[in-house]
Amino acid sequence: MSDLFSMPLEDLVDGPNSPQAEVVDICSRMIQIDSQNFGPQDARGEVDMCRYVSELLDEIGVDVSIYESEPGRATLVAEWAPEGTDMSRPALLLHGHSDTVPFEAEDWTHHPLSGEVHDNCMWGRGAIDMKGFLAMVLSAIRARHRRGEVPSRPIRFIMFADEEASGTLGSTWMGANHPEIFDGVTEAISEVGGFSLTTPGGKRVYVVQSAEKGLWWFRMSATGSAGHGSMRNPDNAVGHLLKALSRIDSHQWPDDLGHPVQEEFLAEVSEMWGLTIDRDDLESSLAPIGPLSRMVAACCSHNVTTTVLSAGYKVNVVPTRASAEIDARFIPGAEEEMISTIKSLAGPGIDFETISLKPAAAAPFEGSAVDAIHRAIDAEDPGAVVLPYLNSAGTDAKGFAVLPDGRRINCYGCTPLQLPADFDFISLFHGVDERVPVGSLVFGAKVVDHILQEA
Repeated sequence: MSDLFSMPLEDLVDGPNSPQAEVVDICSRMIQIDSQNFGPQDARGEVDMCRYVSELLDEIGVDVSIYESEPGRATLVAEWAPEGTDMSRPALLLHGHSDTVPFEAEDWTHHPLSGEVHDNCMWGRGAIDMKGFLAMVLSAIRARHRRGEVPSRPIRFIMFADEEASGTLGSTWMGANHPEIFDGVTEAISEVGGFSLTTPGGKRVYVVQSAEKGLWWFRMSATGSAGHGSMRNPDNAVGHLLKALSRIDSHQWPDDLGHPVQEEFLAEVSEMWGLTIDRDDLESSLAPIGPLSRMVAACCSHNVTTTVLSAGYKVNVVPTRASAEIDARFIPGAEEEMISTIKSLAGPGIDFETISLKPAAAAPFEGSAVDAIHRAIDAEDPGAVVLPYLNSAGTDAKGFAVLPDGRRINCYGCTPLQLPADFDFISLFHGVDERVPVGSLVFGAKVVDHILQEA
């Protein structure tokens, strides 16, 4: 294992004015703030997160603004452009979210709100998703302030609410109601990407999100005739719903939609890992690249997953209504085709209700931010490869990549983490025992510091 992952923290810090001097402490303090998001009516801690971040920025003279979509659902916006910053250039947006998914503490090795270091890893809910990145950005900004160094261009920092519930009360609300906070912004950096994979030859490859699938969360409902469970009922709402779900679940979505980002990624990893890509079994043929294979395999086609079923109230009563909630993800550019196919497969008598519809996002893998990411990673890991990829999930970028007035912001996922070759990073997203190597946090803070200089 590299020294980066085995050395004690004090040996990884270059001095009090380095970004790595604070990144671990800031991450730990954020993890200790309970900001679980159970859904629109049950979320906590976003105001507390804003208060803590406000204190960190106030110490270096950076003013913040707080926007509440609803009481307690707070988004923080700050602009860092000290004297000497080139104000003629467009702003770079660095953003993350304050909320986390829930947890069951009894399932964890170390308490998910401890923010403790064990086995050279920072443990706790949000260590990866995504308090670690917030800590990288804040530690880098504060370090540059202490050194008297300005960014290459204005930096907009936003910490959104509600990302874990699709961003309805966070980035989507901000994009619709306060598009002015994105004035002057042309590029943005956030999750999901920037983490390393290791080739069989020992070369590290950092994957950077330049596109992400869109999502349609929806509710399907069927109605029928109520009755006694002891008698035949051909108009059973549960049966109607299950037949519709079966048709949708058994549908074979085409796996050759050929999104250019996905195709470029497959071509590059095939060469570097010496793989033969089997389109009929993508996940298995990509297994040598590690756990990311699951995400990559999901990006060659649409994905439709039933997640919630609701029907009935007593075993001998046929209910009048049955419903299911479904998570559908579509390849950029194919939204209408996927939705129409789902409705056709469901058949007549099925009602649809949209829970959330968020567009796909895609950006060209070029420009100042991309160049800065390349240079920053190369500075800390010389010879490493940077590759764009298509994310099967979603980020806050969906809320503002295209604004109501038509403005477009090129959004990239790069939370820079050099990782041990055998570290199952992907499974820790929303997983039990979420943790990140301390050395990875240190690496990320240094890369972000370079980005502030280079972008």
